[in-house]
Amino acid sequence: MVKTEDKRRFAVIGVGGWGKNHARVLHEIGVLASICDNDELRARELARLYDVKPYFSLEQLLENEVPLDGCIVCTPTKTHFVMAKKIMEKGVHVFVEKPLAFSSFECEQMIEVAKKRKVILTSGYIERFNPAIQDVKQIIDNHKYGDLLMMEFHRENRMPLHIRDVGIIYDTSVHDIDTAMYLFNSTPHVVFARSGTKFHSYEDFATIMLGFDDQKVAIIASNWITPNRVRKFSAVCTEGIITGDYITQRIKIDYEEATIIPRRGKFKEPLTLELQSFLDVVAGKIREPVVTPEDARNVTKVAEAALLSSNTGSPIYMDLK
Repeated sequence: MVKTEDKRRFAVIGVGGWGKNHARVLHEIGVLASICDNDELRARELARLYDVKPYFSLEQLLENEVPLDGCIVCTPTKTHFVMAKKIMEKGVHVFVEKPLAFSSFECEQMIEVAKKRKVILTSGYIERFNPAIQDVKQIIDNHKYGDLLMMEFHRENRMPLHIRDVGIIYDTSVHDIDTAMYLFNSTPHVVFARSGTKFHSYEDFATIMLGFDDQKVAIIASNWITPNRVRKFSAVCTEGIITGDYITQRIKIDYEEATIIPRRGKFKEPLTLELQSFLDVVAGKIREPVVTPEDARNVTKVAEAALLSSNTGSPIYMDLK
């Protein structure tokens, strides 16, 4: 990608694991100003690669990196609230990797700070930007194959080494919780889940059922047990079924006695689409983020309910706004 003449300045906080990909994409776009990580060696190496300034604490970054248009927070989940709050209180827009925060109470506080400081707050639910999901969203909204009745999601792979503070529900299942609500254009009223711990400190496999109005349902199965990387979904409609693969970005439609495989154009990196969308909101080209902070808060509420359901063995009834 060719860099633009964009003069805006963005920083990435936390460049281990997924954060280094955010730094790469912002560098490609031409807006990466600085990198912050408490691992000084890692911060210096990446800053040298992209010819930007390294910082080793958020306080150091916010004090010295002025002006700053936005920050990307890619630190461990349980630090999201503290990090984002400090950034927003400086009047800086913030993109927080999923989930927005570990608790819905923290999410509510973050939303209040964002409103008070009049800054943009969003979270990294990247699958909304996957071309496969965008295609399915358009098909469902147009009722091309009738009404959407049921969604199934399957995610499998070994546990990412950089995840240490949460289990698979907060790290992995949240993607499909968000996608289900996005495609149904609704929030669930009941959550039932079973999860277990086999090889890790937190749950490393989980199955979640989300019940929506009119008997509609989403089933989300995730595990860090199997070695193969799987990212697949299916959407059962009244007049057909759509299956898709997040990785290949391909979908297949079966209806009546026909099968359609829409031709896929050039591969588009969802992370690039996601970050460009955030930049466009900051620039005023888009009125609000694709993932609103309220959307992200609701995902965390459902994740909380899933953990509670798994621990108690009971369905959790919800009334999300």
